[in-house]
Amino acid sequence: MDYEQFKAQIYTLTHIDLNAYKERQMKRRIDALITKNKYSGYDSYVKAIRTDKTLFEEFVNYLTINVSEFFRNPDLWTRLEKEIFPEMIQRSGGNLRIWSAACSTGDEPYSLVMTLSRFMPLDKIRIIATDIDNQVLEKARVGLYNEKSIVAVPSDLKDKFFTKVGEKNYQISDSIKKCVEFKKHNLLKDEYPNNLDMVVCRNVVIYFTDEAKNEIYRKFHASLKDNGILFVGSTEQIMAAREIGFSSLKTFFYKKV
Repeated sequence: MDYEQFKAQIYTLTHIDLNAYKERQMKRRIDALITKNKYSGYDSYVKAIRTDKTLFEEFVNYLTINVSEFFRNPDLWTRLEKEIFPEMIQRSGGNLRIWSAACSTGDEPYSLVMTLSRFMPLDKIRIIATDIDNQVLEKARVGLYNEKSIVAVPSDLKDKFFTKVGEKNYQISDSIKKCVEFKKHNLLKDEYPNNLDMVVCRNVVIYFTDEAKNEIYRKFHASLKDNGILFVGSTEQIMAAREIGFSSLKTFFYKKV
Protein backbone atom coordinates (compact mmCIF):
# COMPACT_ATOMS: atom_id res chain seq x y z
CA MET A 1 0.00 0.00 0.00
CA ASP A 2 1.42 3.41 -0.97
CA TYR A 3 0.65 6.75 0.72
CA GLU A 4 -2.16 7.59 -1.75
CA GLN A 5 -3.92 4.31 -0.92
CA PHE A 6 -3.26 4.89 2.78
CA LYS A 7 -4.97 8.30 2.58
CA ALA A 8 -8.01 6.71 0.92
CA GLN A 9 -8.20 4.00 3.62
CA ILE A 10 -7.93 6.59 6.39
CA TYR A 11 -10.72 8.65 4.83
CA THR A 12 -12.99 5.58 4.79
CA LEU A 13 -12.15 4.87 8.44
CA THR A 14 -12.23 8.37 9.91
CA HIS A 15 -13.61 10.84 7.32
CA ILE A 16 -10.37 12.77 7.80
CA ASP A 17 -9.15 13.99 4.42
CA LEU A 18 -5.34 13.84 4.54
CA ASN A 19 -5.19 15.55 1.13
CA ALA A 20 -6.10 18.80 2.84
CA TYR A 21 -2.89 18.75 4.92
CA LYS A 22 0.55 19.73 3.69
CA GLU A 23 1.76 16.38 2.43
CA ARG A 24 5.45 16.34 3.33
CA GLN A 25 4.82 17.44 6.91
CA MET A 26 1.89 15.07 7.50
CA LYS A 27 3.51 12.05 5.83
CA ARG A 28 6.61 12.52 7.99
CA ARG A 29 4.46 12.60 11.16
CA ILE A 30 2.53 9.48 10.16
CA ASP A 31 5.66 7.55 9.13
CA ALA A 32 7.22 8.36 12.51
CA LEU A 33 4.11 7.10 14.34
CA ILE A 34 4.08 3.84 12.35
CA THR A 35 7.78 3.26 13.10
CA LYS A 36 7.25 4.05 16.79
CA ASN A 37 4.53 1.40 16.97
CA LYS A 38 6.80 -1.12 15.17
CA TYR A 39 4.61 -1.76 12.12
CA SER A 40 6.21 -2.64 8.79
CA GLY A 41 4.23 -0.19 6.68
CA TYR A 42 0.87 1.39 5.84
CA ASP A 43 -0.87 -1.92 5.16
CA SER A 44 -0.16 -3.56 8.53
CA TYR A 45 -0.79 -0.30 10.39
CA VAL A 46 -4.23 0.24 8.80
CA LYS A 47 -5.18 -3.35 9.66
CA ALA A 48 -4.11 -2.71 13.25
CA ILE A 49 -6.03 0.54 13.75
CA ARG A 50 -9.17 -1.09 12.33
CA THR A 51 -9.29 -3.49 15.26
CA ASP A 52 -7.37 -1.79 18.08
CA LYS A 53 -9.40 1.10 19.56
CA THR A 54 -6.47 2.46 21.59
CA LEU A 55 -4.25 2.53 18.50
CA PHE A 56 -7.02 4.17 16.48
CA GLU A 57 -7.52 6.91 19.10
CA GLU A 58 -3.76 7.46 19.27
CA PHE A 59 -3.67 7.91 15.49
CA VAL A 60 -6.48 10.51 15.45
CA ASN A 61 -4.88 12.31 18.38
CA TYR A 62 -1.54 12.31 16.57
CA LEU A 63 -3.06 13.84 13.45
CA THR A 64 -4.48 16.79 15.31
CA ILE A 65 -2.15 19.58 16.36
CA ASN A 66 -2.86 20.08 20.07
CA VAL A 67 -0.74 22.99 21.23
CA SER A 68 -3.13 24.78 23.49
CA GLU A 69 -3.11 27.23 26.37
CA PHE A 70 -5.47 29.67 28.03
CA PHE A 71 -5.43 33.27 26.78
CA ARG A 72 -2.83 32.44 24.13
CA ASN A 73 -1.29 35.74 22.90
CA PRO A 74 -2.63 37.77 25.87
CA ASP A 75 -2.48 41.11 24.04
CA LEU A 76 -5.09 39.84 21.56
CA TRP A 77 -7.35 38.75 24.42
CA THR A 78 -7.00 42.22 25.95
CA ARG A 79 -8.11 43.69 22.62
CA LEU A 80 -11.03 41.27 22.55
CA GLU A 81 -12.07 42.33 26.04
CA LYS A 82 -11.54 46.08 25.70
CA GLU A 83 -12.57 46.72 22.09
CA ILE A 84 -14.33 43.81 20.37
CA PHE A 85 -16.69 42.36 22.99
CA PRO A 86 -18.17 45.69 24.22
CA GLU A 87 -19.22 46.62 20.68
CA MET A 88 -20.57 43.11 19.97
CA ILE A 89 -22.58 43.04 23.21
CA GLN A 90 -24.03 46.48 22.54
CA ARG A 91 -25.05 45.44 19.03
CA SER A 92 -26.58 42.11 20.03
CA GLY A 93 -28.14 43.10 23.34
CA GLY A 94 -25.88 40.58 25.08
CA ASN A 95 -27.38 37.54 23.35
CA LEU A 96 -24.21 36.24 21.69
CA ARG A 97 -23.75 33.09 19.64
CA ILE A 98 -20.05 32.16 19.48
CA TRP A 99 -18.27 29.17 17.95
CA SER A 100 -14.78 28.04 19.02
CA ALA A 101 -13.72 25.90 16.05
CA ALA A 102 -10.92 23.33 16.47
CA CYS A 103 -11.07 24.02 20.20
CA SER A 104 -8.55 21.34 21.22
CA THR A 105 -8.54 20.70 24.99
CA GLY A 106 -11.01 23.49 25.78
CA ASP A 107 -8.57 26.22 26.77
CA GLU A 108 -9.92 28.62 24.14
CA PRO A 109 -13.70 28.30 24.72
CA TYR A 110 -13.15 28.45 28.50
CA SER A 111 -11.04 31.60 27.99
CA LEU A 112 -13.94 33.08 26.00
CA VAL A 113 -16.41 32.29 28.80
CA MET A 114 -14.17 33.82 31.47
CA THR A 115 -13.66 36.98 29.41
CA LEU A 116 -17.39 37.31 28.77
CA SER A 117 -18.05 36.80 32.51
CA ARG A 118 -16.69 40.32 33.02
CA PHE A 119 -19.70 41.61 31.02
CA MET A 120 -22.61 39.28 31.79
CA PRO A 121 -23.78 36.52 34.15
CA LEU A 122 -22.57 33.02 33.35
CA ASP A 123 -26.08 31.69 32.77
CA LYS A 124 -26.34 34.03 29.75
CA ILE A 125 -23.13 32.71 28.12
CA ARG A 126 -23.21 29.87 25.59
CA ILE A 127 -20.23 28.78 23.50
CA ILE A 128 -20.27 26.04 20.85
CA ALA A 129 -16.86 24.31 20.88
CA THR A 130 -15.84 21.70 18.33
CA ASP A 131 -12.86 19.53 17.44
CA ILE A 132 -12.21 16.51 15.23
CA ASP A 133 -10.45 14.61 18.02
CA ASN A 134 -12.55 12.73 20.60
CA GLN A 135 -9.62 12.47 23.01
CA VAL A 136 -9.11 16.22 23.31
CA LEU A 137 -12.86 16.75 23.64
CA GLU A 138 -12.84 14.31 26.56
CA LYS A 139 -9.99 16.27 28.15
CA ALA A 140 -11.91 19.50 27.57
CA ARG A 141 -15.02 18.16 29.28
CA VAL A 142 -12.93 17.03 32.27
CA GLY A 143 -11.34 20.49 32.52
CA LEU A 144 -8.14 19.53 34.35
CA TYR A 145 -5.07 21.54 33.30
CA ASN A 146 -1.44 21.81 34.26
CA GLU A 147 0.26 24.94 35.57
CA LYS A 148 1.82 25.75 32.18
CA SER A 149 -1.57 25.83 30.42
CA ILE A 150 -3.03 28.48 32.73
CA VAL A 151 -0.01 30.75 33.15
CA ALA A 152 -1.64 33.58 31.13
CA VAL A 153 -5.00 33.48 32.94
CA PRO A 154 -5.56 36.84 34.71
CA SER A 155 -5.09 36.33 38.45
CA ASP A 156 -8.62 37.36 39.43
CA LEU A 157 -10.10 34.82 37.00
CA LYS A 158 -7.66 32.14 38.14
CA ASP A 159 -8.66 32.68 41.78
CA LYS A 160 -12.35 32.70 40.93
CA PHE A 161 -12.63 29.79 38.50
CA PHE A 162 -9.80 27.30 39.20
CA THR A 163 -9.18 24.91 42.08
CA LYS A 164 -5.68 23.54 42.62
CA VAL A 165 -5.46 19.74 42.43
CA GLY A 166 -2.21 18.25 43.76
CA GLU A 167 1.08 20.02 43.07
CA LYS A 168 0.79 21.27 39.50
CA ASN A 169 -2.76 20.77 38.22
CA TYR A 170 -5.87 22.92 38.24
CA GLN A 171 -9.54 22.05 37.80
CA ILE A 172 -11.80 24.59 36.09
CA SER A 173 -15.11 25.24 37.82
CA ASP A 174 -18.36 23.55 36.80
CA SER A 175 -19.95 26.99 36.43
CA ILE A 176 -17.58 27.69 33.49
CA LYS A 177 -17.94 24.19 32.04
CA LYS A 178 -21.73 24.52 31.91
CA CYS A 179 -21.39 27.44 29.47
CA VAL A 180 -19.70 25.35 26.77
CA GLU A 181 -21.24 22.69 24.54
CA PHE A 182 -18.52 20.41 23.13
CA LYS A 183 -19.14 18.50 19.89
CA LYS A 184 -17.10 16.51 17.41
CA HIS A 185 -16.73 18.36 14.09
CA ASN A 186 -14.60 18.06 10.96
CA LEU A 187 -13.87 21.50 9.45
CA LEU A 188 -13.35 19.97 5.99
CA LYS A 189 -16.47 17.83 5.86
CA ASP A 190 -19.22 18.70 8.33
CA GLU A 191 -21.92 21.37 8.21
CA TYR A 192 -21.06 24.62 9.98
CA PRO A 193 -23.25 26.29 12.64
CA ASN A 194 -25.00 29.42 11.40
CA ASN A 195 -26.26 32.80 12.59
CA LEU A 196 -23.06 33.36 14.59
CA ASP A 197 -21.83 36.61 16.14
CA MET A 198 -18.25 35.34 16.30
CA VAL A 199 -16.09 32.48 15.06
CA VAL A 200 -12.80 31.85 16.86
CA CYS A 201 -10.41 29.58 14.94
CA ARG A 202 -6.76 30.05 15.83
CA ASN A 203 -3.51 28.33 14.89
CA VAL A 204 -5.16 25.45 13.03
CA VAL A 205 -5.82 26.62 9.48
CA ILE A 206 -2.06 27.18 8.99
CA TYR A 207 -1.68 23.41 8.67
CA PHE A 208 -4.00 23.22 5.64
CA THR A 209 -3.32 23.83 1.96
CA ASP A 210 -4.19 27.28 0.56
CA GLU A 211 -7.20 25.78 -1.25
CA ALA A 212 -8.55 24.19 1.96
CA LYS A 213 -7.87 27.41 3.92
CA ASN A 214 -9.93 29.54 1.53
CA GLU A 215 -12.77 27.03 1.57
CA ILE A 216 -12.83 27.11 5.40
CA TYR A 217 -12.76 30.93 5.48
CA ARG A 218 -15.66 31.08 2.98
CA LYS A 219 -17.67 28.73 5.18
CA PHE A 220 -16.88 30.83 8.27
CA HIS A 221 -18.09 33.89 6.35
CA ALA A 222 -21.37 32.14 5.49
CA SER A 223 -21.80 31.12 9.16
CA LEU A 224 -21.53 34.65 10.51
CA LYS A 225 -24.24 37.27 10.82
CA ASP A 226 -23.61 40.58 9.03
CA ASN A 227 -20.88 42.42 10.96
CA GLY A 228 -19.94 39.15 12.68
CA ILE A 229 -16.31 38.72 13.75
CA LEU A 230 -13.72 36.08 12.82
CA PHE A 231 -10.80 35.87 15.29
CA VAL A 232 -7.76 34.05 13.86
CA GLY A 233 -4.35 33.03 15.19
CA SER A 234 -1.37 35.32 15.61
CA THR A 235 0.49 33.58 12.77
CA GLU A 236 -2.45 33.74 10.36
CA GLN A 237 -3.64 36.30 7.86
CA ILE A 238 -6.46 35.87 5.35
CA MET A 239 -4.80 36.70 2.05
CA ALA A 240 -8.06 36.84 0.07
CA ALA A 241 -10.06 38.52 2.88
CA ARG A 242 -11.70 41.20 0.71
CA GLU A 243 -12.55 38.72 -2.02
CA ILE A 244 -14.23 36.38 0.52
CA GLY A 245 -16.18 39.26 2.08
CA PHE A 246 -14.15 40.20 5.17
CA SER A 247 -12.65 43.54 6.12
CA SER A 248 -9.74 43.74 8.55
CA LEU A 249 -11.14 45.17 11.80
CA LYS A 250 -8.00 44.94 13.94
CA THR A 251 -4.96 42.74 13.42
CA PHE A 252 -6.19 39.11 13.52
CA PHE A 253 -9.83 40.20 13.77
CA TYR A 254 -11.97 40.27 10.61
CA LYS A 255 -15.50 41.61 10.16
CA LYS A 256 -18.06 40.19 7.75
CA VAL A 257 -19.15 42.95 5.35
